[in-house]
Amino acid sequence: MNIPPPPIARPKRRSPWFSALIGIGAFTAVLLLVIGGVFGAYYFFAPAAARAVDNQFGDQHLKTTVALIELHKVRFGKYPDSLSDLKFTGQWDQIALQSVRYYPNAERTAYYIEVEKGWMAKPDLKMPDEFWHGTGYTTSLKPTNR
Repeated sequence: MNIPPPPIARPKRRSPWFSALIGIGAFTAVLLLVIGGVFGAYYFFAPAAARAVDNQFGDQHLKTTVALIELHKVRFGKYPDSLSDLKFTGQWDQIALQSVRYYPNAERTAYYIEVEKGWMAKPDLKMPDEFWHGTGYTTSLKPTNR
């Protein structure tokens, strides 16, 4: 009696959707590597230009956040406990608020603020004293580890 050989196992065919998803993922990964390389080269080969961009974005983040903090004080009579307590912020304001560190005193009558991130790195900002005139900003609240 002759028994036929077992059928040859063939690999399971994948869905065309799965193949498209793999292709899109690979394209996205390559695109992110290229963009990351461009930004890395920009910071490596043009640090002065990168510093200027960080300072420009950091300046805007600081001014936006101070304006929102001071508006909160006018509306509610004291500074917010945290930046998440600020009301009526726009979507663009969130970028600024996530780029700064805010340190209020216990009574919420004064605060210290510093910019942690400009465009990609920490900016080097020196605001004139008159910018802070009439605000609750004080350097005495700066944490000692900063």
